Amino acid sequence: MKDFTKQKRMGEIELNLNKFLNNKPLFYKRIDYDRMPNCWERIKNKFQMPKKIIHIIGTNGKGSTGRFLSYYLYKLGFKVGHYSSPHILKFNERIWINGKDISDKKLEEAHSFLQKILSKKEIETLSYFEYTTLLAMKSFENLDYVILEAGLGGEKDATAVFDKVMTLVTTIDFDHQNFLGDTIEEIAITKLNAIQKKAIIGKQIHNEVYQLSGKYPFYIDYFDNYEIKKIRDFINKNNFASYLADNLALALAFIVEENLKFDLKYLKGIELNGRLQQIEKNVYIDVGHNPLAAKAILKEFQNKKIDLIYNTYNDKNYKEILTILKPIINKLSIIEIQNDRIAPIDKVIKTAEELQIAVEKFEINKWKNSKKEKPQLIFGSFSVVEKFLNEK
Repeated sequence: MKDFTKQKRMGEIELNLNKFLNNKPLFYKRIDYDRMPNCWERIKNKFQMPKKIIHIIGTNGKGSTGRFLSYYLYKLGFKVGHYSSPHILKFNERIWINGKDISDKKLEEAHSFLQKILSKKEIETLSYFEYTTLLAMKSFENLDYVILEAGLGGEKDATAVFDKVMTLVTTIDFDHQNFLGDTIEEIAITKLNAIQKKAIIGKQIHNEVYQLSGKYPFYIDYFDNYEIKKIRDFINKNNFASYLADNLALALAFIVEENLKFDLKYLKGIELNGRLQQIEKNVYIDVGHNPLAAKAILKEFQNKKIDLIYNTYNDKNYKEILTILKPIINKLSIIEIQNDRIAPIDKVIKTAEELQIAVEKFEINKWKNSKKEKPQLIFGSFSVVEKFLNEK
């Protein structure tokens, strides 16, 4: 189990890169989709590319699927990189190389490299995510495998500009409709258009995604019952959330496709931070933030009552999320987050009251002194989990 208490302020980026990134907005109402492809086309010859890039797209499960796959490949003896986002406590979590988060020194070296090859306009206009994607690709030079997790969508995402040998498709559901479309078909097409050569599709909850299969070079790869049982047994044995079994199966489907050895012993010791992770007795954190994640939480705590510490981004359907979770909520505490994207706390509380959910503002001292007789779940976004861990 990762010791978040000791980690809080360790491994911070040195001032140069830290200051640079802090001056870039994390979120945009409109995105220039031509900026990253044009920039990459101009500078790509200055990079020594990894041998194989695997792209992960979908709504939920990208981070855990990517970590399962990257860790497995690393334990097989390959040189491996994993790019994911956002981070919980420190930026370095986004760039994982050969079993550990990137060092501050290597980040600064990549930053210095980019500052030399990018134009002044590119340095000024590249988004936070676009710039950090380039940081990752510089850091991943000459690796055997690199797993890239899309940040938003697929086709127009910053991670889509690189040549990929495979795309893995996690569960697709409603999210980011203001950017991706209002129907499952629109959202799926926006994501699936990122596929270049071939893809493996994971478990889906909407038939529309499967119905699109004829338009893309992907296939549905289900393991036989024996292998699925082994996967689920591994998940249960290691006290992982049951929803992670589907993500592990998708990662292992790539292992089979590559004709590599299938043996779950290579996952021994893996950590999945923020995925219904128990950080102390009766206290769990989960970085999920949409209705699909809420449904997974509902399943994990079925027939139980939990104390939910929650907040949400303003563009999320928090009424639907709270409606889904209502059957298992004993008490709801709204944690205050200083973030332009976070929903106004009074609106979230009013929504909870309308749903007849017992709700209050979260107070860390009150929480520390409570008996915690029921499971405590901190849920709603990476920002919620980060704020809780920093206060804890």
